Amino acid sequence: MNSFNINHEIILKCNNIKRSFTIDKKIKLEVLKGISLEVYRGEILVIIGASGAGKSTLLHILGTIDRPDEGTLTIYNTDVFKLKDEEISKFRNRYIGFVFQFHHLLPEFTALENVMIPMIINQNNFYNAKTKSIELLNKVGLEKRINHKPSELSGGEQQRVAVARALANSPELIFADEPSGNLDSVNSEMLHNLIRRLNEEEKQTFVIVTHNQNLMDIAHRVFEIKDGILSAKEKNRNSYNHLQKS
Repeated sequence: MNSFNINHEIILKCNNIKRSFTIDKKIKLEVLKGISLEVYRGEILVIIGASGAGKSTLLHILGTIDRPDEGTLTIYNTDVFKLKDEEISKFRNRYIGFVFQFHHLLPEFTALENVMIPMIINQNNFYNAKTKSIELLNKVGLEKRINHKPSELSGGEQQRVAVARALANSPELIFADEPSGNLDSVNSEMLHNLIRRLNEEEKQTFVIVTHNQNLMDIAHRVFEIKDGILSAKEKNRNSYNHLQKS
């Protein structure tokens, strides 16, 4: 395990992340109680835990959508929470991709346009954004559906559009919150195979919150949140083969 830590690049590191919420202006609920974690380039890392354990809260903090009460987060050697909100938004759009349980596609736009939007926001020119979006939709198997709006796509197709959108600005780090939680078994398997292929062929790094055993099976490391604390699962001791070959 030590040689793994030395030989592989850490692209995300959080230290002592704490987050609590106040209920009814009286009760303070401590959701995250000092979580520290390192994410390595090119791995699939899965976080599990019971409903309400804080999985999504942690993912949103790691993905810079939310700020912790305490703790630090470093991504690509940037101390993220020292940035202003506008700077964090720009950083997130450039370096991070997201896939959620509910795809959050914009219903009035086609699949192609939904994928183009992050690149346009990132000030790519229209032609380059369109060309790359078509390539990404081809990569996720939707080359014949690029001009369809979300309402004209199946749930699995919508989620694959969401994956293509997450890849739009070429982030190496992608966060996924229950990405197959709203899909049937066939579409879930297609999505999991896509994640594995992107990891193996494109060296994409994934941090995934899930209850799905099949996603746990393709992970290199699995962690569990319980009582506000993050702990490594037994699988991690023997799951570095892919990374050691990369």
